[in-house]
Amino acid sequence: MKNIEIKKVKSRSDLNKFIAFADKLYKGNKYRVPQLHSFEKSTLIKEKNPAFDFCEANYWLAYKDNKIVGRIAAILNHKSNETWNEKHMRFGWIDFIDDIEVSSALIKTVENWAKEKKMTAVHGPLGFTDMDLEGMLVEGFNEIGTQATLYNYPYYSEHLEKLGYKKDADWIQHEIKVPEKVPEKVKRIADMVLKRYDLRILDTKKSKDILPFAKSMFNTLNEGFKDLYGYVALTDKQIDYYIKAYFSMINTKYVCFVLDKNDEVVGFGITVLSLSEALQKAKGKLLPFGFIHILRALNKNEKVDMLLQGVKPEYVKKGVVSVFYAELMQAYIDNGIKTAISSHILEDNFNSHLMFKDYDTRQHLRRRIYIKHFE
Repeated sequence: MKNIEIKKVKSRSDLNKFIAFADKLYKGNKYRVPQLHSFEKSTLIKEKNPAFDFCEANYWLAYKDNKIVGRIAAILNHKSNETWNEKHMRFGWIDFIDDIEVSSALIKTVENWAKEKKMTAVHGPLGFTDMDLEGMLVEGFNEIGTQATLYNYPYYSEHLEKLGYKKDADWIQHEIKVPEKVPEKVKRIADMVLKRYDLRILDTKKSKDILPFAKSMFNTLNEGFKDLYGYVALTDKQIDYYIKAYFSMINTKYVCFVLDKNDEVVGFGITVLSLSEALQKAKGKLLPFGFIHILRALNKNEKVDMLLQGVKPEYVKKGVVSVFYAELMQAYIDNGIKTAISSHILEDNFNSHLMFKDYDTRQHLRRRIYIKHFE
């Protein structure tokens, strides 16, 4: 590895190179959906991301013959380790050319920092929180991803496995063909659940209509996700950050909040019109013309991403999921949506997979978290 040099990201210029590298590596790729550079910066810059209240992070670039050939981030999430009683270091933002010396140098840099910090394992790809992109693509390389998923070449997993990493968890996404009408069985169950548990669907016309319920929604997310792989409850500061960053852009046609008699959110589904092709055309930048592609996608589209769903634990077995899935599916039908891509679901989360049994579906993507324990 004499000609491989690993350099720590220290300046804004370095960070720009770190973000831009993936765009160069995947130039011309038909399936990767690039992230907006501005969003990535907000995540990676300590002063902007509230996760740094309990996280430490380092970023590195790999150079070969004075050319950038790889990148990686290492994240020490103290809150996650405390929650799960672990001593794990996370890696993320991993990209590299098909050269085992490059991938090995990047991974060993993370492992060395992990050992310095007295960690016992390294796992990833993971972000600071579950709101970040996570999971290495292992199936679906010839599928266009969503705006909330990572893409990588097939050789990534081969390299990791050669370097001693093993499967820790898999997420699966489904592609659902929107039917001509919501199945009667689904509507019947949804109506019954609303009546039996004295629930109602929030009536919304504009994004401001859901803002008063946003914190309640995130509280439900925290409660519903607390036992899922690696999840760490979002803090009030993080919740405010995500509300400010994303809620103004939500199209309420594709959102369903289920409320109890106290107006608390007991279940929710948030769908967004697919921006995959628009982001590909924008190439990670809103200016000078990227925003035009995004606006077009928000005005005319036949595909949606089922971005986020959650249910309070005490309502999981009461059919609340049927309520917001029935409502969302009707919204897709009414607005000419032909295809829906599910959010990522843990492979062994059988109840969530069952929600699609009444529809024409197929597996869209499979992504994996890898782990390596130190001896």
